Amino acid sequence: MKKIYVSALLLLSCNALFAQQNQPVEMADVMRSSGRIYVVIATITIIFVGLAIYLFSIDRRLKKIEKEK
Repeated sequence: MKKIYVSALLLLSCNALFAQQNQPVEMADVMRSSGRIYVVIATITIIFVGLAIYLFSIDRRLKKIEKEK
């Protein structure tokens, strides 16, 4: 029964994807032409790198605590 629901959901989502028209995204073109897209990409990269460093430091601390016990 679960497989039927999943397959019906996938079929409906494919139908919605085909219904979209290929319209250009004006915001992306404007940001790309003015060079702001690089600022957005740099900001996202900094955030992800910061999160990765934070998670690895927490992992190291947890491993140290687990070894002590």
